[in-house]
Amino acid sequence: MYSATFIFAARQFDDEFHRLDQTIAAAAKSLPGYLGEETWENPGNGLVSNVYYWDSLESLQALIRHPVHQQAKAAQANWLDGYRVVISEVLRTYGDSRIDHMLAPSGPGAA
Repeated sequence: MYSATFIFAARQFDDEFHRLDQTIAAAAKSLPGYLGEETWENPGNGLVSNVYYWDSLESLQALIRHPVHQQAKAAQANWLDGYRVVISEVLRTYGDSRIDHMLAPSGPGAA
């Protein structure tokens, strides 16, 4: 399993941003291998993190190559005041059952 974390500082969002964002979200959800996503915001520094989960690196790369994703990436300076992307391989997930999360425990030592 892989995660792609998109961390950014937002500027002003306009209608074009929201249109592209919704189109990219729909494209991601339609791709085989998409497992889910979540968003986190750090009130201390104002950064936002969107975390997307994929069952394979090939699935994640399909979104990266998607034409609408490429269009948004080319125009990101219109809406963002900086960004960083972190691609990670998820070795395992674990925890108790009190938090409902899209990722079930997996991998060696999962409990």
